[in-house]
Amino acid sequence: MDMFVNPSDPNTIPKFVDELKKPSVAEPKWKRKSKGKFKSKSKSAYSEDSYYELEMREAEHRFHRHFPKTKVWGYDGMVPGPTIEAQKDKTTYVKYINHLPKKHFLPIDYTLHSASDSPEVRSVVHLHGANVDWESDGHPEAWYTQDYAFTGPKFKRKVHEYTNHQPGTTLWYHDHTMGITRLNVYSGLAGFYLLRDSLEERLELPKGKYEIPLMIQDKSFNEDGSLFYPDSPPFPVPVQPSITPFFAGNTICVNGKVWPYLSVEPRKYRFRILNASNRRGYVLGLSNGQPMLQIGTDGGFLASPNEIHSVELLPAERTDVIIDFSGLMGQKITLINSDTDFQDEHTNVIMQFKVNQPLCGEDTSQIPTELAPSMDVHEGHAHTIRNLPLTASTDSYGRPMLLLNERMYHDPATEKPSLDSIEVWNFINATNLPHPIHVHLIQFKILERRPFNVERFQNEGILEFTGDPVEPRDYERGWKDTVKADIGMVTKIIMHWKEHKGNYIWHCHFLEHEDHDMMRPITIIDDAHPVQPPHADEQHEDGATNESNTSVTPENDSNEKA
Repeated sequence: MDMFVNPSDPNTIPKFVDELKKPSVAEPKWKRKSKGKFKSKSKSAYSEDSYYELEMREAEHRFHRHFPKTKVWGYDGMVPGPTIEAQKDKTTYVKYINHLPKKHFLPIDYTLHSASDSPEVRSVVHLHGANVDWESDGHPEAWYTQDYAFTGPKFKRKVHEYTNHQPGTTLWYHDHTMGITRLNVYSGLAGFYLLRDSLEERLELPKGKYEIPLMIQDKSFNEDGSLFYPDSPPFPVPVQPSITPFFAGNTICVNGKVWPYLSVEPRKYRFRILNASNRRGYVLGLSNGQPMLQIGTDGGFLASPNEIHSVELLPAERTDVIIDFSGLMGQKITLINSDTDFQDEHTNVIMQFKVNQPLCGEDTSQIPTELAPSMDVHEGHAHTIRNLPLTASTDSYGRPMLLLNERMYHDPATEKPSLDSIEVWNFINATNLPHPIHVHLIQFKILERRPFNVERFQNEGILEFTGDPVEPRDYERGWKDTVKADIGMVTKIIMHWKEHKGNYIWHCHFLEHEDHDMMRPITIIDDAHPVQPPHADEQHEDGATNESNTSVTPENDSNEKA
């Protein structure tokens, strides 16, 4: 380690000296271990190329060439974990094996749900954005310890079954353990899951070494290069260690490297970009002002390419873009962050592209004028409208606590969609923060945002709109599983609950909020569609209601399953 570099001080850390690495690709266990099939009867249900095992274990990782190695927890000991490549409609089986130590190396708050009376180190993996049976969804109460010695109340199976019945897209897998998600993900437990389909192949997009997933995370380090995570909030509390309302690191990592660079050819590249940070949001753009061509969002391809100059990504949001470096030979272009939260001269920089590689053959990739057929869900077909407040409270220790639908996690489920029903959810953000709201299982469309009288809602419980609806931003018009609920706005989304029933959740994806009760259960039931319209006395003149769950009659019953 060079003595002038202090990992805890960004002013001393040189940027763009480590080359960005593309995450390694996971190999099916049988191909990795044997030329033939396993003889074990327990594995006989899986085809040769469909079964994976990923080991969660402690390892050492070098985040920067001038840092000493850092203790991390990773899938197969890697940060990020290996990328799983999957095919639409072809089932993938993954066994995530917990070989983590029995003691955590980051500060545990024992006052949170499941932390006081459960083993200190436990894990469960959620495939974020997946259409999957609830028993394989990675429910936060389905955690387990080494050798499954202890398991959570929702634990059902050791091998996750991903049927991949959804369009090709960029998914990611990460820890989702009740009460310690923020610590486990920050420790390194996250990886890409790329779902491909025949449409993607036909589109002739940049591929192979010209298709690169980018996992962006902020980190802070101690002087010895170890990961820093606070053991208390920036105000006095009676609990030690204590959860903090937020954590923003002072360095930016991409694919496990601090401020890396990528050498590129003067041609088109495809970047699948993920914000895997605990709390920090990013507004990404290029330093030369060049536009990016967006081709996809959380849930897959857009109907047509969308030229954008910047894209905002809150934690868990993804975007799929093409950047054309043609004609830029010899130039250096920085991926910059213009978000204003927690920003300084260091965190406004993400990575650098160096156009310094000779063109390796003709660029035959295409930018199609059309990508995927439009498959919108129509608001007029909705069976249920739910008004869901996002509110601020305090816990029994006087700490700030954010709530969904004014309930804590352990309160009975209030969101109970019927199988094969269409619902509209209105996120009424009465807090002073935006929140990235993630709904498990489904992909949704953002319909609009609309300002409302926050003070009247807080004091009288009346939802009074104060302005006209605002359309979704240009970079969030595709299918989404995480949405920014803006301050003082009602964010309206629509989704179709289909194929699966059972126990799921929805939550804020600021991980500190999620771990401190900004998470609620969803119970999908196999029931007849609710068709009773709201009563007139439940509505105000502006058409809003105070009910968290409001049933409506579909305009055309024959189209209700659209």
